[in-house]
Amino acid sequence: MDRLLSMRVFQRVADEGGFAAAARALELSPAAVTRLVADLEGHLQTRLLQRSTRRLSLTEAGQAYLERVRSILEEIDQADAVVSAHSSELAGMLRVHAPPVLATYIVAPLLAPFRERYPDIRLEVEVDAPAEPPVEAFDVTLVSSSNGLPPDVVVRKIVESESILVASPKYLARHGRPAGPQDLAEHNLLRVKMADQRADLWRMWSEEQPDDPVELELRPSLIANHTDTLLRAAIDGAGITSIAMDLAAAPLTRGELVRVLAPWTTGRRALYAALPSRKFTPRRTRVFLDFLVEQTRSRSGSALESCVGCAGPVRLAA
Repeated sequence: MDRLLSMRVFQRVADEGGFAAAARALELSPAAVTRLVADLEGHLQTRLLQRSTRRLSLTEAGQAYLERVRSILEEIDQADAVVSAHSSELAGMLRVHAPPVLATYIVAPLLAPFRERYPDIRLEVEVDAPAEPPVEAFDVTLVSSSNGLPPDVVVRKIVESESILVASPKYLARHGRPAGPQDLAEHNLLRVKMADQRADLWRMWSEEQPDDPVELELRPSLIANHTDTLLRAAIDGAGITSIAMDLAAAPLTRGELVRVLAPWTTGRRALYAALPSRKFTPRRTRVFLDFLVEQTRSRSGSALESCVGCAGPVRLAA
């Protein structure tokens, strides 16, 4: 039995929540994954996973073993990374986790240029929106808030930008531009649905009174819990929506959207990269984070330069 491989397979089965998913991630057959876990359980003479037709869960022994296995495998990976760091070659697998909106507008646009610059670094991107970000299971986990993350997690701020109001040129040609916040009542408003936010309550900030927001009760014509849906609707001329500058960078640069009511803003948003609590961060992770900052800075800067009325603060992490 390859004990190290069995430990890696067991960890991936636990992280993926099933044998089939782990087999796909590891590029092994389901039979091989099942056999390796069974061999490990036979070696330990204890059951690590509780199997049923509906779900798979860790036994108490399995949970305790997983915590130690994860630590051991991280130490091994760190030892490999320390040696690799002495070489100029950048290679290996980099696992990135991101919620859908960040995967679409932040990660996806940089994949091609990153692969061109670092062709030997393989990328695995998992897109999901769990209640708790699985930081320990990935090299980089992108989150829109650092609140609630474990205290021992390494957090790096990637970008901080203002949320602005945008609409398509064709919508504004039909309905006109609002001259002030109160004029929004006469427009079609597109609003993202959030658990802690009233859909009909809008807050806006001006440069003159940055600590004193204006509150407006405005009824949206479209509410959705999916940013892609609202952004697509805005581009197609459905109305005015609020979105973070870094997420709207591409359509603003292409002229598909324009800013309205500048310099009013509708909030501030930050993007963070969370890393596992490791003593050593692999070089491939460091170059990915640097590239992420570089590309996000570049896209936001290009959007500011090309978008009429987009002048405003965009705070970028060093």
